[in-house]
Amino acid sequence: MKSKLKDIEKKIKREVKNGHVQNAIELCQVELQKDPTNADLHVRLGDLYLAWHLDIHNSYQYIDEAITEYQRALESYIDSAEIFFKIGQAQYFKGDLEKAINYLNMAIAKDKKLAKAYYLLAETYTKKAHFMEAVFNAKHAIKLDPFKNSSAHYLLYNLYKISSFRKFSGWLKCKWQLVLAIATLPFDKQAIKNVMRSLSYLQFLPVLIKGYYKVKSNGLANALDIYINAIEKAPGFVPLYCLLGDIYRTIGQYDEAITEYKMAIWLDSLNIPAYRHLCQAYEEQGDYDNAIEVYKKLISILPTMPEFHSNLANLYYVKGDIKEAISHYQAAITLNPNRKWTSIIAQTLGFVYQENKGDLDAAVCSYQTAYLLTPEDMDIYVNLGSAFYDKEEYDNALTVYRSALMLDPNNAKIHCNLGFLYWGKGDTDEAIKEYNLAIENDALYDIAYNNLGVIYLDDLGRVQKSIELFKKSIECNPNYALAHFNLARAITILGDKIEAAKLYQVAQDINKVTNEIDPQDITNKINELFQS
Repeated sequence: MKSKLKDIEKKIKREVKNGHVQNAIELCQVELQKDPTNADLHVRLGDLYLAWHLDIHNSYQYIDEAITEYQRALESYIDSAEIFFKIGQAQYFKGDLEKAINYLNMAIAKDKKLAKAYYLLAETYTKKAHFMEAVFNAKHAIKLDPFKNSSAHYLLYNLYKISSFRKFSGWLKCKWQLVLAIATLPFDKQAIKNVMRSLSYLQFLPVLIKGYYKVKSNGLANALDIYINAIEKAPGFVPLYCLLGDIYRTIGQYDEAITEYKMAIWLDSLNIPAYRHLCQAYEEQGDYDNAIEVYKKLISILPTMPEFHSNLANLYYVKGDIKEAISHYQAAITLNPNRKWTSIIAQTLGFVYQENKGDLDAAVCSYQTAYLLTPEDMDIYVNLGSAFYDKEEYDNALTVYRSALMLDPNNAKIHCNLGFLYWGKGDTDEAIKEYNLAIENDALYDIAYNNLGVIYLDDLGRVQKSIELFKKSIECNPNYALAHFNLARAITILGDKIEAAKLYQVAQDINKVTNEIDPQDITNKINELFQS
């Protein structure tokens, strides 16, 4: 029996060596028809299916077949740590990370010295962004097999690299792992296979360069042909699908782009770039529901990535689901990748609280969080001052704006906001002074001209001066509905109803796009012109 198995194995190896994996699989299947309970043949067939599944020149998925064969073998070898490991490995390549972890832990329970199970656990936890567990298992794999774990050293190098910028000791530890990965590479057969597999991708380098050149020279049709032909030769090379999808997106063929990204994900269920590009395609198409579902999937894969939470929050906000938007903005802030990025998200959250929830206390809190992170960001002072103004805490708003001017005395926006603040407090002289300073620092500041014009019109009764300012505002921004509206009001006082009506009509047309004014206010003004 053993000699027969050896003969079969020799035939299988010969077929594999000659590149005839399908023949090797058929050979196994034929033998299993004769002896369906042969666990060793089931394992061998599972290995062949897995190898074929990972072959970039193969367009079919055989991971489920591999798992089935290993499970059949497990019925005979119920205590085999090796088979539990193989099932865990197959689940890892399938993208079912929870099942992979369960099977790998069962393999370790059967054999606590199975170093490769600890290593694959580390890789699986890395995919799930559970980096502490990944480091622990990678170290344990090295401890069990110190000279044959180049892959574990290289994984540790990548894990340490994530945080090595924080201090020199981390950077040193990161580089040391790279040295060890290189030093132990000759003793790690699987690492050598991985390197050879990576090097095999170099055969596509001329194709990628040629396609890139065509894209940059606007030869998109030619680039499409190049990538399509390459995919026909290597249907398992995932990056080609993403590149093809990007071209389809560029030329506006979103359905085709989405199909290519989905194909990339089907081939590699943990392909993060493909998920990202798929989200962008849905967003550009205006299909926010599908974009949300894809981001949810991304978060299930990498729950600690703040960018995914932030982007999902933006989509919920666009759809009007403020509660979910706030929840994911808060998650992004909690994950806190860096101060500047987190500050921007905190400001966005403050805006949502202020404009959509009317929760001014929460808005102030969010803006203050942003201030603590990036006190040099002038937008924070504008937003925080605005929130204090809405709360009618004018002294706090004044303090915020004055602090901003200490950092940037020539900031036109701060002067403009100060003008609005003084105007609201009834201090017309100081308001005029601040609006003039805003205009001095930004000669094209349409809002400052308009607001100053309103003061001259409504508070000081200087109609001609206000007309000059409103015209200047419109000159700076022809699509400023409020400036047209106010100019019409001033012109009405001078008695030119026809010109005023024209201006109100312009304001009405622009306002349909900008929504600056209550449409009824414009209608009322037009009606008033011709009532007397």
